[in-house]
Amino acid sequence: MAACKKPRTKEAGRRRFVFVVVFTLMFVSVVLFCLRAYPVSNIAMEPADDTNHKYSHSRLRGNLNLPKQNELSIQLEMRNWLPARNRDLYPTLAKDHITVVLYVHNRPQYLQVVVKSLSQVKGIGETLLIVSHDGYFDEMNKIVEGIRFCQVKQIFSPYSPHIFPSSFPGVSPNDCKGKDDAAKKHCEGNPDQYGNHRAPKVVSLKHHWWWMMNTVWDGLKETRGHSGHILFIEEDHFIFPNAYRNLQILTSLKSKKCPDCYAANLAPSDVKSRGEGWESLIAERMGNVGYSFNLTVWRKIHEKAKDFCYFDDYNWDITMWTTVYPSFGAPVYSLRGPRTSAVHFGKCGLHQGQGEQTACVDNGVVNIEVNDEDKVANIKSEWSVHVHKHQPGYKAGFKGWGGWGDERDRLLCLEFARMYKITETASF
Repeated sequence: MAACKKPRTKEAGRRRFVFVVVFTLMFVSVVLFCLRAYPVSNIAMEPADDTNHKYSHSRLRGNLNLPKQNELSIQLEMRNWLPARNRDLYPTLAKDHITVVLYVHNRPQYLQVVVKSLSQVKGIGETLLIVSHDGYFDEMNKIVEGIRFCQVKQIFSPYSPHIFPSSFPGVSPNDCKGKDDAAKKHCEGNPDQYGNHRAPKVVSLKHHWWWMMNTVWDGLKETRGHSGHILFIEEDHFIFPNAYRNLQILTSLKSKKCPDCYAANLAPSDVKSRGEGWESLIAERMGNVGYSFNLTVWRKIHEKAKDFCYFDDYNWDITMWTTVYPSFGAPVYSLRGPRTSAVHFGKCGLHQGQGEQTACVDNGVVNIEVNDEDKVANIKSEWSVHVHKHQPGYKAGFKGWGGWGDERDRLLCLEFARMYKITETASF
């Protein structure tokens, strides 16, 4: 009987082997097809462990008026929920760590400089670095994937105009352009206060910043509900080695030394200044280089979502200076040291783009002097505070530079403010 069953056993084994081989080849073919179709590297590196994020994708998604996503948009949004990398190298974060958020677009020559400067920052291995991308650019992604000096998490704006080539928030076929008359041209769009229609690559600056802020403070498992300070820097900010330690001192002193200060800054509000060099702390208008604030301040900002979203200026910082901060009812001061710990560099603005005939060209070579005193914390707790009053700059009453007149952009901006809200009755 055993001799009769042996051939059948061999035949069954052959069939199982053939089945495994065929199944494996089919699986590999599908994977290769997907990689060719959607060449975003590591799009499914590992499953997200944030089960609570589902409220933003399912329960509330039906109540949000967001643009219809394409495949790349969906894949990038899925990637936002992946856990931070380098947890094997840095398994725990310091209890009092200050998360660092790096806002980037598509200037890889600048990003390389910033990443190199961050690698030299004392204490950077104690914290989490979040890099927020305006869409997806392969070279930018590769630079960030090469970071090994701390935990790092990448997030990608899934509604960036850069990933919608033929529909809003990118360029729609029926969009008005320049100073088109919508009624005569039968095109879509609302002009700004100067008669100009939207330029997607320009409005992306404000969209990205607002999406990032809402996502970091209210969306990500790593940071939502975090009451402490979060530091925000950009891809053209050179960070000195003492920046993190100085910021820790500033945030610990702020409530005692300057209770009216809303934030702590690494650099003067005048981007050309390296500081006064005095032996005192400085309180001045909030700058846009290396700024940090806490959840309480974010809540105040978020309450002014409608003011932010309807102000006709494509710059997020000018919008904040001229509409949001003045609405707080008192001067919005930021505390900093007398010597800068961050420097703005480069000559190419975010809106000037890459790969265009009119693109700004800059090889990213910088020569920033870093002295010995820039390598160690140089802020003293016993210093008094000098307040700069009546500083020049954008203030309430400025009408804005325009570029933000399209009703679609304003409504999308408001939807970003609602994305992660549990309640469905939020109004602005």
